[in-house]
Amino acid sequence: MNVHASAALASASLATPITLQRPRVIEFGAGTARLAGLWAAEQKLSRILVIADAFNAARVEVLELKGDVTVFGNVKPEPDVPNLDAALAVAAQVRPDLVIGFGGGSAMDLAKLVAVLPGSGQTLTEVVGPEKVKAKGAALMQVPTTSGTGSEAGTRALVTDPVTQNKLAVQSLHMLADIAIIDPALTLTVPSAVTAATGVDAMAHCVEAFTSRKAHPLIDMYALEGITLVGRFLGRAIADGSDIEARAGLSLASLYGGFCLGPVNTAAGHAVSYPLGTRHHIAHGAANALIFPHTLAFNAPAVPEKTAAILAALGLKPSAREEEVFAAAHRYCADLGCEMKLSALNVPRDDLPAMATEAHAIRRLLDNNPRDISRDEILALYEEAY
Repeated sequence: MNVHASAALASASLATPITLQRPRVIEFGAGTARLAGLWAAEQKLSRILVIADAFNAARVEVLELKGDVTVFGNVKPEPDVPNLDAALAVAAQVRPDLVIGFGGGSAMDLAKLVAVLPGSGQTLTEVVGPEKVKAKGAALMQVPTTSGTGSEAGTRALVTDPVTQNKLAVQSLHMLADIAIIDPALTLTVPSAVTAATGVDAMAHCVEAFTSRKAHPLIDMYALEGITLVGRFLGRAIADGSDIEARAGLSLASLYGGFCLGPVNTAAGHAVSYPLGTRHHIAHGAANALIFPHTLAFNAPAVPEKTAAILAALGLKPSAREEEVFAAAHRYCADLGCEMKLSALNVPRDDLPAMATEAHAIRRLLDNNPRDISRDEILALYEEAY
């Protein structure tokens, strides 16, 4: 497909049908974490399983939960199938009526699966793909502690298969949170490097949805505002981690990015960044930040007006020329403190061809991209990023 034909596909008409699904209740703002216990009590949910990483497991008291509370505090970054199995084993013992994801996207993704798999008679492999989950076994609450994934608003969970090193993607309406509590005060402790990487991840969700072949005016509104919020507040939050307004701006950008993921989803940026995480255990946000300028510039000829709008929303000089787009986006990420060289992240150069093959096979994302990208073009992109 040529670039101009692709561009025509890059924006749906207003009349194109689309479905937007969000948690039934969204609590947003500083100090809302304590509402977790109140909501659970109101719903008469008392057997509670919290899925968290070690850091958040140690501060679960901020949720003010009552009743019989069990904490699975061993969520790993980029969780794999054994990590999920360990959480499911705890759930089998506890038999919770409420599962709470408390942490970043990894904790929230595992919480989704823990809310639907135990007692269902379904295995993980049986639910991989869209809408294969039969039912929800427990109520689900999501409480993000980073501003990146937007997983609290979505219906997808990603787990790495350690055998194939591929991400298994499960999508189901049954995994939509009953309540999402987004308290930017929980993000005040996030280090500046993680703030930068997760902020770029939130922005990438919005950018890739905004420029997708499936882009839709209903989602464009959230996407462009999410990008604008990152442009306004990410630098501020990195400079001063205690800036609660900046933290709130990023929490909102992350939520809007989550709204983008359900109906539209991501594209080449995420597909190309995934092998960095699955094969070399680079944090998802850091991988996205490194790849972002490359895919934004690659797609610019297919979606010139939207590319210029993205740069403007970030406070950069608008352009749709590939080299100018790349230079501006690369400088933006580097100035935030993001590592922009694959070699500095200890990725072996001789693995780039296998990474390119793996990324090119992720059709569920690449088929959304506004410009076709070949396996060799992905390899060239990795080489340029090396």
